[in-house]
Amino acid sequence: MKKKDDMVLALAKEIRLRKNEIFETVETIYFGGGTPSVLTNAEIEFLIQEVYANFEVSENPEITLEANPDDLSEERIIALSKTPINRLSIGIQSFFEADLKMMNRAHSSEEAKQSLVIATKYFDNISVDLIYGIPGLNNEMWLQNIETALSFKVPHISSYALTVEPKTALKKLIQTGVIAAPKDEVAQEHFEILVKTLTDKGFIHYELSNFGKPDYFSKNNSSYWLGKKYLGIGPSAHSFNGTTRSWNSANNSLYLKSISEDKLPLEIEILTLQDRYNEYVMTGLRTIWGVSLVRIENEFGAEYLNYLLKQADKFLSDDLLSIKDGIMTSTSKGKFLVDGIASDLFLVNLD
Repeated sequence: MKKKDDMVLALAKEIRLRKNEIFETVETIYFGGGTPSVLTNAEIEFLIQEVYANFEVSENPEITLEANPDDLSEERIIALSKTPINRLSIGIQSFFEADLKMMNRAHSSEEAKQSLVIATKYFDNISVDLIYGIPGLNNEMWLQNIETALSFKVPHISSYALTVEPKTALKKLIQTGVIAAPKDEVAQEHFEILVKTLTDKGFIHYELSNFGKPDYFSKNNSSYWLGKKYLGIGPSAHSFNGTTRSWNSANNSLYLKSISEDKLPLEIEILTLQDRYNEYVMTGLRTIWGVSLVRIENEFGAEYLNYLLKQADKFLSDDLLSIKDGIMTSTSKGKFLVDGIASDLFLVNLD
C-alpha cells in the first residue's frame, strides 16, 4: 500500500514539475497503461485536481479510464460515475471463454457481458476492445463477437489483430504446437467482416483500428494521429512536443527516486525532419484525415513531396491509395495493408 501511495504522490509531483512544458489547453486526460483501475476514486480525483491546478483545462475535457471487466464491479462503476471520469475503455478482447483463457485474460465471458450491462447504465461514452485473427476463431464466431458488442449499443469499438509477443504464455503454446500460429489471411478476413459490419451499423472507420459513431471518436487517440502535443506522466509514459519525443524510465524504483530528487527520469529524442515526415505519413494514412500534400510541401519541402508521389505511384495504380482534393488516403482495398504501404513511402535517405 505504501508503494502505491508513493507512486500516486510521485505522479502528482511529476505533473507539477512539468507544468511549463505544454501551454495549450488540455482537452483530454487519459488513465491508461497497465491497470489504472487499481487507483481508488479518491486517488483519481486527486490526480485530476493536480492537472487542473497546473494546466489550463478545456470546459468539457474527455476523461477516460482504461479498465478490464474484472475490475468493474457494479459498486465500482457506480462510484466511477460520480467522479470526473466521463469515458470508459473496456478491454473485453473476446466474448468466448476459450479465447480469453488462451490470451491469459483474468476475466470470464460472463464478466465481460456483465461489465457492459452495468457500465452502459451509468456511462454514455464507452469503448470496447476486441481482438481478431485468434487461432480457432472462425468467421461466424468473429461476427458473433462483434454483434455481441453491438447489442450493448456502445458508440466506439477498437479492434486489433492478435500479436504474439516474445516470452509470453501464448508464444510458448505456439512454439510447442499446442495451438496454431495466427494466419494473416484469417486476420484479413476478420478485418473485412469488422469493417463491413460496423460501417453498416453507422460507425465511422476513422482510424485503421478504430470505429466510432459520430461525436464519439476518441479525442485522446485522435490527438496522437493528428500530431498534437501530449504529456505522459508516470513510469514508461511517452510525451511529444512537436519536435522531440521523450519517455520516462520503466523502472518504478528509479522513477520514484528521480521524482523525489526533483529530477525527471526521462530520455529525449530530437526528431529530424525525416523522422517527422515518416511519422506523419504513417499516422496520416491510417486515418480518414489522410496525408495533406500541401502540408508535405509546406512543412517538409518540394523534394519530400516529389519523393512521396513517386513512391506512391504503384499504390495509386493498384487502387490501394487515392488522392482527392490534395489529400492522400488509403482505399478500402488498401486499408488492411496500410502499415506496409506507409513503410514503402518512408524516407530512408534523401541523397
